[in-house]
Order: sequence, then C-alpha cells, then structure tokens
Amino acid sequence: MAKQSGGQIHAAPIIDQSSRPGAITRLVIFILVLTVSAIVFSLFKERLGDPVLLGILGVMAMIGVGFLFATAIGFVQVAPRSAGSELSRAFVDSMEEGLVVADAKGRILYANHAYAQMTGATSVADVKTVDALLSDNPEAAPVVERLAAGLRDGRTGDGEFRLSRSIRPGAELGARWYRAWARVFNLPGHRQPVSAWQIADISTERAEQERFFLDLQKAIDHLDHAPAGFFAADPDGRVTYINATLAEWLGIDLANFVPGGVRLSQIVAGDGMALIHAVRADPGTVRDAVVDLDLSTMNGEVLPVRFMHRVTATRDGSAGPTRTIVLNRSQGEDASADLRASEVRFTRFFNSTPMAIASVDQTGRILRTNAPFLSLFSRAVDSGAVERHIRLDSVIHERDREAFATALERAKQRQAEIAPIDTVLPDDAERHVRFYVHPVVDHAGGEGAEEAAIVYAVETTEQKALEAQMAQSQKMQAVGQLAGGIAHDFNNVLTAIIMASDLLLTNHRPSDPSFPDIMNIKQNANRAASLVRQLLAFSRRQTLRPEVLNLTDVLADLRMLLARLVGNDISLKVEHGRDLWPVKADIGQFEQVVVNLAVNARDAMPNGGALTVKTRNITAAECTAFPYRELIPADYVAVEVQDTGTGIDAETIKKIFEPFFTTKEVGKGTGLGLSMVYGIVKQTGGFIFCDSEVGEGTVFRIFLPRYIPTEAEKAASEANGGDEGQGRSKAKEESRDLSGSARVLLVEDEDAVRMGSVRALSSRGYEVHEASSGTEALEVFHELEGKVDLVVSDVVMPEMDGPTLLGELRKVQPDIKFIFVSGYAEDAFAKNLPEDAQFGFLPKPFSLKQLATVVKEMLES
Repeated sequence: MAKQSGGQIHAAPIIDQSSRPGAITRLVIFILVLTVSAIVFSLFKERLGDPVLLGILGVMAMIGVGFLFATAIGFVQVAPRSAGSELSRAFVDSMEEGLVVADAKGRILYANHAYAQMTGATSVADVKTVDALLSDNPEAAPVVERLAAGLRDGRTGDGEFRLSRSIRPGAELGARWYRAWARVFNLPGHRQPVSAWQIADISTERAEQERFFLDLQKAIDHLDHAPAGFFAADPDGRVTYINATLAEWLGIDLANFVPGGVRLSQIVAGDGMALIHAVRADPGTVRDAVVDLDLSTMNGEVLPVRFMHRVTATRDGSAGPTRTIVLNRSQGEDASADLRASEVRFTRFFNSTPMAIASVDQTGRILRTNAPFLSLFSRAVDSGAVERHIRLDSVIHERDREAFATALERAKQRQAEIAPIDTVLPDDAERHVRFYVHPVVDHAGGEGAEEAAIVYAVETTEQKALEAQMAQSQKMQAVGQLAGGIAHDFNNVLTAIIMASDLLLTNHRPSDPSFPDIMNIKQNANRAASLVRQLLAFSRRQTLRPEVLNLTDVLADLRMLLARLVGNDISLKVEHGRDLWPVKADIGQFEQVVVNLAVNARDAMPNGGALTVKTRNITAAECTAFPYRELIPADYVAVEVQDTGTGIDAETIKKIFEPFFTTKEVGKGTGLGLSMVYGIVKQTGGFIFCDSEVGEGTVFRIFLPRYIPTEAEKAASEANGGDEGQGRSKAKEESRDLSGSARVLLVEDEDAVRMGSVRALSSRGYEVHEASSGTEALEVFHELEGKVDLVVSDVVMPEMDGPTLLGELRKVQPDIKFIFVSGYAEDAFAKNLPEDAQFGFLPKPFSLKQLATVVKEMLES
C-alpha cells in the first residue's frame, strides 16, 4: 500500500484506473500489429522459404502478444506520464483528506488511501462513493443530496455535517464532524465529466471553535455583569452593543435588543447629546473624556451617570465608532451620599436649563460651558475648544464684539446692571442670540479668581421671526384694508359706467359713428374692473365660486394655454402626482394663479429654459419637512411651479407679495400679479411660499387643503345629478328669456348705480320701486303693503346696511326673496346673517345682462 518516489514514501491509492488504456486502445494496437505482420508476410513470401517465414511470423506473433500483455498490465504505456503528472498524483495520494473520483455512471476511477482509511475499505470491492455511503444516513443525507444535485447540474459545492458516530464502521470515536467538497472536471480518455468528492474529519477544528466560543461567552458574561455599564455606538450614534448592567438600568430588554435599533439620542436626556458631540478626536487619533449627564430610562425616569467616553477619528477626520463605560452616580458609599446628591443636582440643573451658560476669564476666554451652550454654538465651540480656551467673542458677530468687550469690562468692575447684547451668529445671520454678562463675586476676596464673568445666552431666532411675521402681517392687513376700501368705491363707479355703456349700446347700431367709442368705454371699464378684482383678491374680499376640483384634470386642460404663453424657447413639463386628493377652489381663480406664475417664470427666462409644474399629496406628517413656520400641519395638495430663470434675491422675496411692488420696467407690470395670487390662495384657505437663489431659478409652492365632503354634501351632489345636471343648466341658461313682470324693490345708495339698475330692469318689463337706504326701503315696503316679489339691495349703505334690512323684512315676510349686491365677497357679510337665510348674490361690477339673469333666477327659484 505504499509507493516510493524520489526517496519519499507515500500511501498508494487503493484504486487507480484513471490512466490505464481502455479496451478500445488495446484493440487498436492489436490490429496495427496484425496489419504490419500481414504486410511483411506478403512482401517476403516469394524470396524466403516457408520455414523462414513461419519462424519470422512466430517471432512477430510472440512480440505482439507480449506487447499487448505489457500494455494491459500497465508496464508499457502509449503516452508516458510527465513529471507534473507524477507530482500531482504524489500530492493527491498523500492527502489527509479522503478523495474519491467516479465517472458519470458511478464507477469509481480513483480513491486515495486516506479515503479508504476514513471509510474502512480494505479492498477495491469495499470502496463506495460518498453519496452511496451516506445518502441513507439521516444526519448526512441533506448535505450529501444537495451536493450530488449540484454535481448533476455541473456546480461545485461544499457542506458540513455531524454524525453520531464515525463513518468508519466499528470505530469507537463517538460523534464526529465532517466537511465535504464536490466538483466535476474533465478527465482525458473520458467523454463525459467525472465527479470528485473530498471529505475531511474536522472534529478537532470544531472542538477548538467550541472552546473559543465558550471562552468568548465567558468574557461577554463577565462584561455583561460588570458593576459598570458599557455600550458601543457607530459614527451615526446607533448603539451596536449594550451590556446587561446598563440595559437593566435603562429598562431595555436584551432579548429584543437589535444592534443599531436604539439611537444614543433616545437614551440621553435633555441636551446631553451636545456634551457628547463636543468630544471630538483629531484625525487619526483616539480621545478620552469624562462627561456627567443624565440618561432617560424606558419608563421615562432620569438616571444620573458619568461617561468614560472614548471617541475615534479616521485619518480624513471622519468620526469613528465610540466605546463608553457608564458609572451610575446614584450608587456609592453612604458617607458621600449627600455630596454625591448635591453634585448630581448641580449637574442636572446646570445642563438642563434652557439657557446657555459659560464662564470666561479676564481676557474673555471660555473656561467652562453647559450642554445648551455647546448645543447652541456647536459649529464654533466644542469641548476641545474649551480646553484651548478660545475667546467667547468668536461666537458673536463682528459688529457686536465691541459691545461685548464693554460689557465684560463692566463685569470685571463688579457692575451688576449690564445691558443685554443682541447679535447673530458669525456663520449664520439668520440665527439671533441675546447675551447677558454678569460679574462673578469672589467672596474669598481675592483678585485671582479664575472666572471674571458668567455669560448667559438665549436664542431669539423664533422671537425675531414672529416679530417680523407680525409686522409683515400687520402691514399686509393695513394695505389690504386700504385696497379693499378703494376697490369698493371703484366698483360703484365702474358699475355705473358699464351699465351706462350697455344702455347706450342698446340704442346704437354697430354702424353708428359713436358705437366704437361706446365699446371702447366699456372695454376700458372692464379692464379697470380686472384691476379692481386683483385688489380685492389681495385683500381677500373678492367673490369666489368654489367647487370640488381634481387638479390633474385642471392642469391637463390648462397645459395648451401655458405652452402658448411661455413660447417655444421654454420647455414646459407638467408632472401629475398619483391619486391626488380633491380640493375646493374657484377654478377660474386657480387657473389665473397658475397662469400668472407661468408668465412670471417666462419673464425670468428671457433666453429660454425649463418650466415645471408638479402636483403631489402632502400628509400632515410631511409638513414638518418644509422650512415654513406658517404652514399648519394638515393634509394638502401641493402645486409647485419651478423655473430655471434668473432667480430672486433674499431682499426681494420679502416684498414680492406686496401690492404694487414690481421689479419690471415702467409700463411692463402693475405689481398686482403676485399679490393677487397670494390673496386667492389665502382666501381659498391655502398657503403659498417662494424659494429662490440668484442664478439657480425659483420655485413657488402652493398648499391647498384636502377636501373631504360631508355627508350632507354627498347627498346634495347625488341629488343634483352630478356633472350632467350642471351641463343641462348651462345649456338652459344660454336660451333663457330674461324679461319679467314682477315687482322689484331696488335699494342702492349710489345714485348712478341705482338709476342704471332701474332702467335695466324696467326695460325688461319689471315694476321697479327704488330706495336710497335701508330705512327708506322699509318705508317703501310698508307703503306697498308688503306686496314685493323681490328685493335687490346693496350690502354697504348708510343708516341701515343690507343684512340688517333683510333681518327686518323677514320679521314681516319670512320667505321674502332677497338679492345682495356688493363689491366684496359673499363670505364677508354672509357670516353675519341667520343660518336659515336664503338669498342670492350679485358681485360688482356687473352688466345689464348679469343683473337681469340673477333677478330671473331668483324669481324662478
């Protein structure tokens, strides 16, 4: 069972049929020998006698038979083995792992000595393949069958399995672990690939691993039950390990603890994270620090602790993982309990106060800080900076450093009354801070006191923002009231002009010389009415006809108009959000908003660019992601109008929604466009914001409230027959007869409007009685003994306004039909009327046809 090669002894394989010529090879050689013999015989038959030929043939036959026999036993080989083949065979024969090679039909071609010893084979007949040997063993069968299936598909595989006893029969070795490898390869002389199985006993390796794991478990057990807490965290602050002691203190269930599932910020109370973040290591170094803070347990209790905190940093300065030992400051010897409790209380008060505190020396250098101070000035100050004693005025804007130096000088002179200092952060002018400097009284009487002053700081950013917002709101409200008042008076004038124009047009043919002038008067009056509507939109007093809208359909219908407005040099893209919620808005006014924003975007891109209109749903939770303080968390449908134009600077953004403010040239704009957009969105109950950077483009974001219909609205919608009913009513309106014979009481304090309305209704066949005030209207109503079919009244009048008049008339005639006429929105006065009041509404300015139409509809209702 052994071979010698180069003086080395190695185990011989129990089977090796991999390189012996097969039956076909021997048959070919035998035929060649016979062919050569026949040729020789035929050539020399005549020259030689029969005895000589017979002798030669006998010798050749003996040589041929001998060659065949030598070839069959392997003594003679057709292709001699190379030195490389001998080396490979010697290596494989001496392997400690068992190796067996079989052909596609399962016939064993090779098995080394180690395989025979491992499986207990003593002869060639005892050798079996691995799958034949172990496929019936329930412990090894899953792995063996998986590897065998892989071999059939040409895949290499490996696996481990445990047997209750050794593979070798009769061996008293107890349970053993084995590792098996299987692969296929091509062997010369075989048309189909052959499979090789390699198997090794890894019981010793497994035992070593189990011993290592036991030692590791003991070490972890020691760490878990140490008298101090311990945790590890990654650079993002996720806790990757926590020992049992700290978990018990915090009330964390280790059985359900998932590495990375708890963040350090979740267990650190108050502003303690500022103290932890302040500990930073230089690039490529490790730094240790002691931090006193409070931890928050799972049930909300506060645990005073001391951190022995170690941080690391990579060579590029990035934060690395941290390791921290945690000492419970509420435990200790009874003798120091009072002192320890005082330290805990002071640390807690010092770090939990909402005011940032720092002590400075005579030169203004920082000596000590609390957690809120580090949190407020995290960009400029860290604990390393405190160790380096940086000057406190480095966190004060340059313009206010002289004031701080003056306050510090007064504090060193023990002056108690020191005015606070309002400043901003040097690297962020949007963050406002107020500093208070207080002297330190050294009761020991020494001049060498370490602290010269205590500095308190409070961030006032929110306060400043609210003050600015309040001032802006008051200014906009005052301008809105002014605009609304002007618009009301303009509406009366324009109504008189439009009605007078309509009356003139009824008496003039298009061929009359004055007809074009009258039309010009009416068109300019309508243009003026458009400006008035913009003023009313800004003051949020315009009349809106809200309806339930699907913005996807609205923008789809508006796309062609927008494309024509922006021109060919600008690429228009409309991105519709999925499953948009409905909103309730005036479709005409909403379209005006989008058109106005698109036109402004076009003007901001004189050389071309891209305009994108997006819609999407915004949930209440997503509202917090936007940096808009005014945005109330709720469900909205957002409309974003984004361009790639010149952008808007920060100072201009503050004024863009103010009326009459424009950056365009004289004559190119009224300055009412964005103020109108602002008013429409606000009156609809939404919000509008602008974000822009110079040279980067601008985006306007509109947030419209999600519409959720009530049960009554659902029932009313079904009763009206939906969109089909609206279509029928519009078709009917086109062919309506606007004449009538009813008795109408017209109440209007503006003489020109009243006279025009009287003539308009009288020309339609109505009996019209007029009054210039509410009081006069009551007198006329009583004179007519209440026989009035309809009352048309202005809202704002001296002595008695329209709503009051309606209330007085309902006392006499509860079902009186009433139409309000006003330049303000219906909502502006409807809230002052009884809930069951039924009335019509006609917004100013109006034409003769609009007045006749509303009167006709009210009488027929």
